Amino acid sequence: MRGARHAKWAATAAAVALAATACGGGGSGSGETGVLSASWGDPQNPLEPANTNEVQGGKVLEMLFRGLKRYNPKTGAAEDMLAAKIDTTDSQNFTVTLKDWKFSNGEKVTAKSFVDAWNYGAHLKNKQKNAPFFGYIEGYDKVHPESGQATAETMSGLKVKDDKTFTVKLTQKFSTWPETLGYAAFAPLPKIFFDDHDAFLKTPVGNGPYTVKQYDKGSVMSLRKWGDYPGDDKAQNEGVDLKVYTDYGTAYTDLTAGNLDLLDDVPAAQLKNVKNDLGDRYLNTPAGIIQTLSFPFYDKDWNKPGSEKLRKGLSMAINRAQITDTIFQKTRTPATDWTSPVLGEKGGYKAGLCGASCEYNAAEAKKLVTEGGGIPGGQMKITYNADTGSHKEWVDAVCNSINNALGDNKACVGNPVGTFADFRNQVTQSKLDGPFRAGWQMDYPLIQNFLEPLYATGASSNDGKWSNKEFDALLKKANAEADTAKAIATFQDAEKVVADQMAAIPLWYQNGSAAYSERTSNVALNPFSIPVYNEMKVS
Repeated sequence: MRGARHAKWAATAAAVALAATACGGGGSGSGETGVLSASWGDPQNPLEPANTNEVQGGKVLEMLFRGLKRYNPKTGAAEDMLAAKIDTTDSQNFTVTLKDWKFSNGEKVTAKSFVDAWNYGAHLKNKQKNAPFFGYIEGYDKVHPESGQATAETMSGLKVKDDKTFTVKLTQKFSTWPETLGYAAFAPLPKIFFDDHDAFLKTPVGNGPYTVKQYDKGSVMSLRKWGDYPGDDKAQNEGVDLKVYTDYGTAYTDLTAGNLDLLDDVPAAQLKNVKNDLGDRYLNTPAGIIQTLSFPFYDKDWNKPGSEKLRKGLSMAINRAQITDTIFQKTRTPATDWTSPVLGEKGGYKAGLCGASCEYNAAEAKKLVTEGGGIPGGQMKITYNADTGSHKEWVDAVCNSINNALGDNKACVGNPVGTFADFRNQVTQSKLDGPFRAGWQMDYPLIQNFLEPLYATGASSNDGKWSNKEFDALLKKANAEADTAKAIATFQDAEKVVADQMAAIPLWYQNGSAAYSERTSNVALNPFSIPVYNEMKVS
């Protein structure tokens, strides 16, 4: 999804002792029978599907909305949800036919619900972070030009035929385009979204298995089972209370004390204890997540000719194997490319694509950093959010590794930002002058999703503003390729450009982790590392 993701590590065994606290309460925190309490963090933006590209907001959208497709919570395969069928004869023009469905306020979901939502998400004036996901639809350049004002209100490639049918014309062939439609940005929107936008933002109305009962920012969002939900994936509990934690160490304490039902991001400092504390009430499963260090290419000091040597040198100064073994207790695997092993070779994962640049080599690292002009100002600060995921530990570990390799104990230091929302605001507003923690939790299981949103010029989650014409051209060629094997090979050619330029430093592939209470059962994480909330049961 969606920009920076959670990652965590510990340079020492010391527990994080931040001053922040979580909202209190025992059991579910609501006093209601059958309601699950789960750890959470306030999302960066209001809960608009086309404006949410980070994990905390994504958790809520997964409960509130259903789109044309949904990714199978076990396999990740894109399966029809609201789509009765999506037909094409040329991989460029598509006809979408809908099933009978409704929003939780009783309004019917129609073709117009999708077309209006997509036009809103795409339009420049609405400032939606996921607007580029609509970039392949004909007319996007008129509603969202690269410069200047929009010259149209709607995309010409979208046409409503009747209540259950609409057509989509793309600017080029894109054989796997239907597979992307499970991403939340493509969700339909009810009329209230347009007629009373403020009311919608206060209490979002969706078409998924839950409804929003109440949201107290900084404290809790209460969602409840929608009894009339028309889908087959009905909630198996009575609701979910998402409790805001600014320190996941506190969340872990609450879980072990019986005051929290689900913690979906076990702090690194507790990985050595979790088996003893919880036994088999702990999950550690492969997920489509990669953690990286990104760079501010908008800062000329980090974007000089030859600075790719600097970035490669820094990459080689990080002892990934040591950090994943000793800090993460092997819940992470050193990354050797920019995708995820979850994709498999047929899906585009290629082990070792990064080559020597992702292998620890202190002598070569020091040489390349020098040849690349050295660290700007003599010291780099890795910026991270201090509220979730025990990021301090892994940032300290990375900096210690870099400092040891370069023989300079001041070359790298951590730069904590209080909350995830504040951190993301600094990132998206291009306010950083050094590397920052980043990563990617896939939106859909395609190699394209690990590359285009992160590294294409102007892409929705290209937070560092990296730009490369060769890379962009290869993406366009791969997307237009009808043969899947050829498309994947071309995407891998594009990934090699990322490697050559070290557009971001790949750190490790992350497993999904979760721990849960004795009264909770049927707990699982999907391949995106999101809890499958609707399947969980509470006794």
